Amino acid sequence: MKFVQVEGKFPLESAIWKDSYRFPHRLLKRIVHGLLQEEKDSTLLLSRFQEYLEYDDVRYYTMTVINERIAQVNRGTKEALPPIFLNNVFGLLSAINMPVEGELSNFLLGQKEKEDDWKPAKLKEQKKAFERVWMGFLKHKLSVSLYKKVLLILHESILPHMSNATMMIDFLTAAYDVGGAISLLALNGLFILIHQHNLEYPDFYKKLYSLLDPSVFHVKYRARFFHLADLFLSSTHLPVYLVAAFAKRLSRLSLTAPPQVLMMMIPFICNLIRRHPACLPLIHRPSAERDLTSDPFVMEEQDPAKSRALESSLWELEALQNHYYPSVVRAANVISRALSTQENDVSELLELSSYEVGQTGLCVHTGNYHINKSLCCRFLVTNSS
Repeated sequence: MKFVQVEGKFPLESAIWKDSYRFPHRLLKRIVHGLLQEEKDSTLLLSRFQEYLEYDDVRYYTMTVINERIAQVNRGTKEALPPIFLNNVFGLLSAINMPVEGELSNFLLGQKEKEDDWKPAKLKEQKKAFERVWMGFLKHKLSVSLYKKVLLILHESILPHMSNATMMIDFLTAAYDVGGAISLLALNGLFILIHQHNLEYPDFYKKLYSLLDPSVFHVKYRARFFHLADLFLSSTHLPVYLVAAFAKRLSRLSLTAPPQVLMMMIPFICNLIRRHPACLPLIHRPSAERDLTSDPFVMEEQDPAKSRALESSLWELEALQNHYYPSVVRAANVISRALSTQENDVSELLELSSYEVGQTGLCVHTGNYHINKSLCCRFLVTNSS
């Protein structure tokens, strides 16, 4: 890049097109092409190049060259692009920190002539280039691991800097329909498009409902999923049957959930009931109806409208009052009293670990017995390592 800077000050040839000015586009192109190799991982080289992307002119021209490089590798082939190449491209794209607002003035090469016509100095043009390069990248088939990496940064590092974020609708809806962890990660981007760009997704809640299965308690992105689910279910204008279905499905899943998840899930369910008082019959039905064999709820039904949740009750929460973890018992006992109108803050419970639950749940007085706290905690540390 030192050579780029020197050639910019002492150009080897006159500018051929208006937008090039004195920027050594050809030299930068050779550098970027060297970084984006098809068969060799360039992670270390990319980490060194990343610092130059803070310069507005380098960033702009790098994005245009990436687009050219993708087109070059894709030319003449109908097969998927090489995985190593796509990983290199993502590594370079994810290193781009776009300016949010204000005048662009951080240039590797000073531009004194025709400043008003110079695209790298315009935030609007930077956003257009950013949008083009990402759309050009995402239209190609990505590996599952790369898919996840893109979705992890999409809501913070990509969507806010696109001039037309709705262009990502097809990518996000396709990701949401994949299922599993991919669907969980797509929620962040969809949340932005639905609430900030008025995206209409008719089957959104039906799909969200179908994601509630035992595996969701054990994925790495569990905290993020429940945080977003809480946001999506926060509206008081949602149909009662829909909220009841979510509350009931979570209650049924709670019977096999680990303690650290239950400590979050029970307050989560209670918050749903608080937001929608019409769901209170779910916890106030006569005990005679609280039986698995006579429960009308259809757990296997993927459509919340057909689950018959409103005809059921949350007897599962009452069953948790006999749980072996004292902390879970205390949390479940809340349904035996009148629910307060104030919601519980579940944010601190989203990433609760089994060790943290163990410290509060096992190291307590239980009946006539006292479990030695120091011995208990040593046991937990030994078994968690």
